[in-house]
Amino acid sequence: MSTPVLPGAGEQVGPRRMPTGGATATRLIGVEEELLLVSSETMLPVPSSTDVLSAHAAGGQTAEKIVLETEVKLEQIEVVSAPLATYQELLDAIRSGRRTADDAAVVMGARAVALATAPVLCESHIVSSPRYDRMSERFALTMAEQLTCGFHVHVSIGSPEEGVAVLDRIRIWLPLLLALSANSPFWRGVDSGYASYRYQAWGRWPSAGPYDRFGSAEAYSATIRQMLETGVSLDPGMIYFDARLSTHAPTVEIRIADICLEAEDAATLAVIARALVGTAAAEWRAGVPAPDVATSLLRLASWRASRFGMSEKLLDPPSGAPRPAAECARALLAHIDDHFVSRQETALAHRGVRKITARGNGAVRQRAVMAERSSWTEMVADAIVRTHAQSSVERRENERWSGGRAG
Repeated sequence: MSTPVLPGAGEQVGPRRMPTGGATATRLIGVEEELLLVSSETMLPVPSSTDVLSAHAAGGQTAEKIVLETEVKLEQIEVVSAPLATYQELLDAIRSGRRTADDAAVVMGARAVALATAPVLCESHIVSSPRYDRMSERFALTMAEQLTCGFHVHVSIGSPEEGVAVLDRIRIWLPLLLALSANSPFWRGVDSGYASYRYQAWGRWPSAGPYDRFGSAEAYSATIRQMLETGVSLDPGMIYFDARLSTHAPTVEIRIADICLEAEDAATLAVIARALVGTAAAEWRAGVPAPDVATSLLRLASWRASRFGMSEKLLDPPSGAPRPAAECARALLAHIDDHFVSRQETALAHRGVRKITARGNGAVRQRAVMAERSSWTEMVADAIVRTHAQSSVERRENERWSGGRAG
């Protein structure tokens, strides 16, 4: 639930500056990955996050552009990146962050794995803090059972007004990001029937899910204020829309995705998110109105994405009509193609989506391993391998495609 610290306009990030929202500026991306901690022997979730952080600190080595933090439960750990500009930087940071978390976990007899839910029934433990204690008292079983791991993408914006205009225009496309990332078919020891059961569990929070169009930064602020005045959500950090303005940095935070099993899938989603933000901002500047799609229909679109992932029909974002998932993914890419930062990034994003569509997302892989081996232990062990896999062939190809910095 933390936020990558992105600098304000005009501050340095290495050789780059935070964009001001202009049409030619390269928007920076920060990512957060929530990883599940499991025993290296039993593969069961273990409440080790504070010990893992201690082991990481004692090791004295901090990966460049990576921060490890606790999350709401001791059975998970969060990896937060610095603001980055290119696909290759993102992929390197995601791999490095996963490796850094895993190296520290191994010291404590654990592993860090990219699973969006704990597949087996387990007791989870809340990280001790006054805020989490209040949340536990207020939300009872919802908090007690909440052990889910998401993937959050922060994309820089030039102003709150631009950010709200972006939120209004990306909302119809967000279910596709969920479908592409879906990586949580199992829940408490059973197959949920969903590709992303994490999204269903997360939906128990009263502020979670799709949001209405706001129309202006003032209307957005008024909505948040009215929500907090109800006394239900405890603070702005508990406004769990599928996408929102960050309260800590000048970014739009897209929160709908599961943690991706494959690092390459996460990097693909991150650059797609940036292109989606860039497209929406350009439409706003050109006076193109935000799509008038009811939030009730977006809930149905998100449900289909959560239920089926990429394996069935999804709801076409502009029309709301059921269409094959691959067609919807192609429509998304066609919508944002002009706002990838380079031809190389365009090719990488298209290739990444084709790979997910062809081989399936993390939910497909988890189910395939369970069908073949009928073992929770072996399924989690396979997920650990997938979490930390790095193909030298793919790495060389990625470096060839994204050799220079995006301009």
